[in-house]
Amino acid sequence: MQTIFIKYLKEKAKDNTSFIDEIADVLDIGYDAAYRRINLKTNLTLEETVKLAKHFKISLNKLFEVGSESTIVTELSPRPDDEKGLEDWLNSSYQNLYPLTKIKNASIIYAAKDIPVFHTLKDTILSRYKMYVWLKDNNVEMTKNKTTFEDFIKTVPESLLQSAFKTAELYENINISEIWTNTTINGTLQQVIYYFESGFVTKESALKICDDIEGVIKHIEEQAIIESHADSKNKAFYKLYLNEIHSMSNTIMVVTPFQKVFFTPFTVLSYFKIEHQATCDLMYEYYQKFMNNSKLLANTGEKDRTLFFNRMHHKINKLRDKINANNPFSFE
Repeated sequence: MQTIFIKYLKEKAKDNTSFIDEIADVLDIGYDAAYRRINLKTNLTLEETVKLAKHFKISLNKLFEVGSESTIVTELSPRPDDEKGLEDWLNSSYQNLYPLTKIKNASIIYAAKDIPVFHTLKDTILSRYKMYVWLKDNNVEMTKNKTTFEDFIKTVPESLLQSAFKTAELYENINISEIWTNTTINGTLQQVIYYFESGFVTKESALKICDDIEGVIKHIEEQAIIESHADSKNKAFYKLYLNEIHSMSNTIMVVTPFQKVFFTPFTVLSYFKIEHQATCDLMYEYYQKFMNNSKLLANTGEKDRTLFFNRMHHKINKLRDKINANNPFSFE
């Protein structure tokens, strides 16, 4: 197995660098120690193998088909436990998405349990509120200090906001197929009423957030009708499916002519990145069946499409009514 690995590394090595020197540099060992590993006189440790695989951008799954068909290696995303972690998460998402704007026929399938995160990252009160909610879920100190939304927006780093905005803009230039259900909007609305009733979001802010959510839904409706991103620079397609049978999971499937990758949720915002091609093929087939059993809203009658979006607008209006009633506490 090490013979195969070393051979593969040599194919990936830089042409202008001594292969032994490069191995020594990556593993932080001497020339002689690197020479012994390359010539199979010393076995590579698991830690060394992983370091080399990362450096040369090699999938261990692809190379070794690790274990059996039921055993795969995954990559865990950065942990958004604080503002720096959230910024790292956004930048990592950007780096994962950016190549898709350069690859012909690359696309994403997004199984939307909640409103897809990228729709909520534009320069709005909603984007700042979503960051607040994510950090409240992950950051123990914010919970201990009882940080309000109004406190948070006064101190949110500009670099964090810019990372969010550029990632949202990038999403507009990728071919997207989103699968929604009639409950996809519910989680976001429930978060608003929860933090409003808990006293962490003021009435004024809560109503502004409702306006922004409504703006997102209207924008998505426009795109669903024309089957294209409204603000796309490269005419990327946008297809919205309604599934009335299954619940979604917020799994994101990336499809290119060369490979498939999917990102599946782990905790709040954290995800596992899976590149094992046999598993990715199974996931792709699974979502193809999902879409075949769903309604493409551009092709459904105007009545069905209008009913779907009116249902969401009705929910937003009910939330506004509850906030405006200014009587959040009840014994039900």
